[in-house]
Amino acid sequence: MKIFIVGAGPGDPDLITVKGLNLLQQADVVLYTDSLVSEELTAKAKPEAEVIKSSGMALDEMVKLMVDKVKQGKMLVRLHTGDPAMFGATMEQMTLLRKEGIECEIIPGVSSVFASAAAVGAELTIPELTQTLILTRAEGRTPVPEREQLKALASHHSTMALFLSATLTKKVTKELIEAGWSEQTPIAVVQRATWPDQKIVRTTIEHLDRDMRENGIRSHAMILAGWALDPNIHEKDYRSKLYDKEFTHGFRKGIES
Repeated sequence: MKIFIVGAGPGDPDLITVKGLNLLQQADVVLYTDSLVSEELTAKAKPEAEVIKSSGMALDEMVKLMVDKVKQGKMLVRLHTGDPAMFGATMEQMTLLRKEGIECEIIPGVSSVFASAAAVGAELTIPELTQTLILTRAEGRTPVPEREQLKALASHHSTMALFLSATLTKKVTKELIEAGWSEQTPIAVVQRATWPDQKIVRTTIEHLDRDMRENGIRSHAMILAGWALDPNIHEKDYRSKLYDKEFTHGFRKGIES
């Protein structure tokens, strides 16, 4: 027995993978996070499919429903926003399902972090500027391991993508500055990336909290921070070796200068 955990993508129903869509259209039961997954996407399920909203369910209730449906011989797709690997709360579901003898196959999806980068036209790794991206969140009601406190991670001065941190901007500002970041460091905030009501706010560490409040952004937002988010980055001459005419690699011999 098996269920499919499918990454629905960030919002735009066209951003589900082909494999994910095929499974969705085959499913007898679709269980989806209705606060985060577009109903335009769930409408692509076959007409006779049972489509169930999960936002009002506790973990045990949700897992019991999945177990019951699968044991009835039904094919079940669990639709998760973005990519299930990032802050998807999938492992706790899979642990309980496996105790019931039900395996899970995960189908990856487009994460909101990459949808947000696309929305602002950013490459998050720029040669000679930043080659590392840290995906994390600020510590709120859910604790963060001591060695993964935001200030400690920020000490690397690499590009950062902060999930689930829209209500913690004062804390974010404080910890980045304590880690030695300039108050002028560029930040791009994307709320509801790829949805029709997507909102983009470009700001700096110094003005992050103020600009978030003025724009009424308190949820469903990705915070991208670092010099890769500089809106004037295109005016600077950062280049990789990949297309350098003097650089030899497995598919091209470089030209000697």
